[in-house]
Amino acid sequence: MSLAIRGIATDPVPPDKTRRERCTSLTARGEPMVWLTGGGLAVATLMIAGLLLLVIFNGTLTFWPKRLIKITTHDGKTFLGEITRAETYRLSPDQWKELPATEQEKIRQRQGLAQRQLLRTGNFDIYGDHFKWLADHEIAQREYPIGAWMFERQEWGVFVGFMKVVRVDGQPSTESFAQLHEAARARFREIKRIEKSEIGEVNRAIEQLRLAVRRVELKRGKDSPEHKQAVAHAEKRDAELHAEYDKLGAKVAAIRAEDARYVVEVQEVGGRTKELKLSEIVRAYPANDLNTAQRIGVYISRWWEFLTSEPREANTEGGVLPAIFGTVLMTLIMSLAVAPFGVIAALYLREYAKQGPLLSAVRIAVNNLAGVPSIVFGVFGLGFFCYVVGGQIDQMFFPEKLPTPTYGTGGIIWASLTLALLTVPVVIVATEEALAAVPSSMREGSYACGASKWQTIKRIVLPRAMPGVMTGLILAMARGAGEVAPLMITGVVKLAPELPVDGHAPFLHLSRSFMHLGFHIYDVGFQSQNSEAAKPMVFTTTLLLILLIALLNLSAIYIRNRLKKRFVGAQF
Repeated sequence: MSLAIRGIATDPVPPDKTRRERCTSLTARGEPMVWLTGGGLAVATLMIAGLLLLVIFNGTLTFWPKRLIKITTHDGKTFLGEITRAETYRLSPDQWKELPATEQEKIRQRQGLAQRQLLRTGNFDIYGDHFKWLADHEIAQREYPIGAWMFERQEWGVFVGFMKVVRVDGQPSTESFAQLHEAARARFREIKRIEKSEIGEVNRAIEQLRLAVRRVELKRGKDSPEHKQAVAHAEKRDAELHAEYDKLGAKVAAIRAEDARYVVEVQEVGGRTKELKLSEIVRAYPANDLNTAQRIGVYISRWWEFLTSEPREANTEGGVLPAIFGTVLMTLIMSLAVAPFGVIAALYLREYAKQGPLLSAVRIAVNNLAGVPSIVFGVFGLGFFCYVVGGQIDQMFFPEKLPTPTYGTGGIIWASLTLALLTVPVVIVATEEALAAVPSSMREGSYACGASKWQTIKRIVLPRAMPGVMTGLILAMARGAGEVAPLMITGVVKLAPELPVDGHAPFLHLSRSFMHLGFHIYDVGFQSQNSEAAKPMVFTTTLLLILLIALLNLSAIYIRNRLKKRFVGAQF
């Protein structure tokens, strides 16, 4: 039996229809929207891929050691440094008039555009700047001199020049630079260890004595026998601590005196010389004399320093270990805070609350919270958490430290709770959807077996909704880990002298300020005096932040998949 006999049309568009009617039918079938939505997805994917490729390309090349180029201009000036970038620009009329005829002809061939390179010359303590723009028409000669060195210093940025001689006590040394430099850096690390650990412990003990006396004064009164006894004990112990402090200070001074004996004389390309302490040189290498293996060694050394050390030179050099630690710890605290509150709120809205206009209004409010600017949450966190809650904690538990606040100012706990408020709508919505996806038959079967409502939720509903809950948590982590605006007023700082974790009770100090990779990117990219030197660090830190968030999300996805296999698969 044919399709026509059965009454089924074989041609959806009769041949007598006009072109306009055919187009209308095409629109009705939705095919143009399929192409538009597919094209939009393709464009969005390409944009994201392009951004990631840009960050990966620039981030991975930041630490690769470049060759040093010596440039001589037509007026006889010489410059030595790394070419960081090049660009084209249009000359002004006055600049055009000053060009020779041959250079004017070259620029005409390039449609009136000149080219220039940005040279990182370093030597800020001599030149007064770190970079120099040099146009092609100004350059008379380019060369890569043998024996040109790159010195990365603790302060003043890099020094670019030539090594003249290594001196010990003012006399040329018979030992190599590498041997003396390694010993000098060991002395530098020893000084830092003594200052941070041993002297830091003495200062902490002195502060604890002061707080103990103040605590007795507030509790018993200034004229009480207990206060006089505490003062006498504190004075005796304070004298011992100051004696120990003086001993450690003398030890540091002796190491510094030994360290001052070892210097290296360097010369910039113009002929001026300078003496550098070996201990102040973080890394030094002959940039134009390295083979591939040696360049890879410098590259790995820079990455290791970036991941394991503290920042230096206003965060434009050195490492970001405190920022990595602060970002991970803040994200974990935020996740621990947002998960229970979001799940409990979703359980009440879905399982217990009576459906009606009020509940609909609450859901609308929760959804609208996701659109509130993050800085608004930051202002709320500062006012409520820091000033109200933190101020009350200080008055109740730390009165001896007032007026210096402990919890009544920005800290990692308040920043984490602020971001938990920011991301809790995401968890609530995702959890509600996961709870609604659990089949009603499973609830009814549990009730038929005599289980109560809470037993049904605990043993049947929640386990099968956990993958959806984890999805909401993953989304919350992804958003919260990259937020910066709320953190700027609730605890994040440019440089944190102490990590939130140390060896003193309670070991995890939630009241301390912290560093964050997102704020580090903002600070280096937009607040640095040496913005050109900071640009490579911006890409590298951005790449690290993306990888860190991806690692946290992958961990949560792994847990979600395990839960899905365990609970969702158990019902079949």
